[in-house]
Order: sequence, then C-alpha cells, then structure tokens
Amino acid sequence: MRAPAFLLAAGFGTRLRPLTLHRPKPLVPLLGLPLLDQAAGLLLRYGITRAVVNAHYLADQIAAWAAAQGRIEVRVSREEPTILGTGGGLRRAADWLADPFVVVNGDILSDVDLGAPAGTAPAGGAAMALRALRAGEGYGEVLADGAGRVVALAGLAEAQPVGAIAPGTHFTGVHAMSLEALSRVPPGAAACVVRTAYRGLVPRRLVAALRHRGTWFDLGTPASYLRANLAALDRALALPLDTWPLAGLAHDGRRRFGGGGAIALRAGAELIPPYWIGPGARIAAGARVGPRVAVGAGAAVGAGARLRDAVIWDGVRIADGADLRAVIAHDGGLLHPFGDSGGAAAGSR
Repeated sequence: MRAPAFLLAAGFGTRLRPLTLHRPKPLVPLLGLPLLDQAAGLLLRYGITRAVVNAHYLADQIAAWAAAQGRIEVRVSREEPTILGTGGGLRRAADWLADPFVVVNGDILSDVDLGAPAGTAPAGGAAMALRALRAGEGYGEVLADGAGRVVALAGLAEAQPVGAIAPGTHFTGVHAMSLEALSRVPPGAAACVVRTAYRGLVPRRLVAALRHRGTWFDLGTPASYLRANLAALDRALALPLDTWPLAGLAHDGRRRFGGGGAIALRAGAELIPPYWIGPGARIAAGARVGPRVAVGAGAAVGAGARLRDAVIWDGVRIADGADLRAVIAHDGGLLHPFGDSGGAAAGSR
C-alpha cells in the first residue's frame, strides 16, 4: 500500500556535531523522545498512519526506530552506497508513495497543517508551506503572489506574479508533491528537489504557497538544539507529542507529572521547576536540578552537582560536585553551545 508521507532522515547532521557523531540527527532526544517521534506525531495529528523514511547515515538506527513504531507504519528506504539528497531520495521511493504525498523533515519541529499542502497542490504540481523570515535568519527567500502561487524560488526560478508579492518568507521544508512533479527529479542520482523539480515547476505557476504562522523550529546547530529543549521546558515550544506524562518525574511550573517512584531521588536533592526527569534516572543527595533541566532515562546526577539550563542524555553520568549551566551532556561528553558555563565533566554511558 502506498504511503501518503515521506520523512527525511538520511542526512549526516554535520552542523549538529558532535551530537551526531554516534546517532543520526533525527534521533537526538527532546524531552525524552527522538525528534523523529515528534515528526511521526505530527503525521498522526492529521490522520496519516503510513510513511516512508529514508536512511543513509547510521541507517541501522533509523531502521530500528521504524521497526519500533506502533501507531504508524513506517517503511525504510535505504540510500546505499551514497546519499541521494532531498530529491534523489524521494525519487528512489516513488513507487511507495501516494499521489500526492507530504514531505516532512525529520529534524524540524513544526505544527504545519499537513492536510493543507496536499489539498492545495495543483494537478501535476506541488505546494510549499512558507514562513516569515526573522531577523538574522539566513534562509533563501521563497515568495508568493496574491493568487497563492510561488513566484520567486531563492534566486533559482521566477514566475510572472498575479497581484502583489508578499515579501520576507522562506520554505519551511514541509511540502506536498504529485508523482508527476516528482518525475522531474533525475532518477538514480543525488539531487536536490528544489533545484530540480521546483525549479521547473515555479515558472509554470504549478507550485502553490501556504503561509504558516505557527510553530517552526530548526534544530540544525547545538545552540538551536539547546534552545529548543529549554523552550519546551518553558512550554514556549508546543510539541506534536506531549512528553510530560512520559517522565519518571517532571514539573512544568504549574503541574507535576509522575509519582517519582520511577526515579531514584535521594534525600537532600532539590528539584526546581521546570524540569523533566526520565524513568530510571538517579539524582544523588545534595544535587540541585533546575530550573530548565531535562535529564534522560537512566542518567545519573552526582552528589552535590548543580544543573541549570541543561540537557542530559539517556545514560549519561554527571560527576559529583559538577556545576553546569547552558550545557548538553551527550554520548561523547559535555558541550557548551554558548561558551564554557561550568567546570566539571560528565562521563558517557
């Protein structure tokens, strides 16, 4: 049976290193769940229960994620021996995709209405969800006219506008395509879907535009990854899947989740909301966790440690007496995306 959605998950996650040295970017955790779970949650929100996910870098981990899904059926399209890009990967999986199909980046958080692009794409064409460019963002401008058609494609293609052009928008990475539009991507080779299919569709006015004004967060760098976690802890970033009830113990500043029996909390430990602590985590005596700290499942915070504005991955141990702020404790050690903010080291699993 053909799938109505495609999840992009094959990339190397180069900008997010060293967090992606041992796991693909779409599998880095956000409040206890990998980013791909949030992408799958967005699909489920719009009634999509079948998808294709592409895999290349650390492909076995993506395949294991797909096999573990319950509410959504995920088929894995392995790109071997070389990665095929956003266009080549889609073209390789064309026989598995419905007409039209929706494309979602597995490493971007958003609440784009997935029903709208598929319903708006013209026959033989596509539809792009666009978002307002904010100050300092370097995304290429993709602009639409008064008739709701893309007429400027980041300097790659243009179309004659109908009515006024709305300035200052960019492509969110969420789009819908017909199989006819996908056929414009050269088969069997690495290709960018924008530089191939969309470059030819825009001049023919075959790309509809949808303005997205809701959640959209690119976790492309360690700094943006940490900001996303902190925003989620503050409830300032809405997630497709609510991870608060999955915690061993959590508090968002208004409500407590979990009874605490799923974690080991020693006497004298202090928890300051908001915090999210995964099942099996251990918080030693005298430790202070919070505000704005996410501690992964099975992690350990040592005696007297101080954590603030921090993300601790599953299974990571924070040393006794550590004093850490604005830090990511990951599989390979400590990372301070905003500069060194503390003085102690973390062990790995």
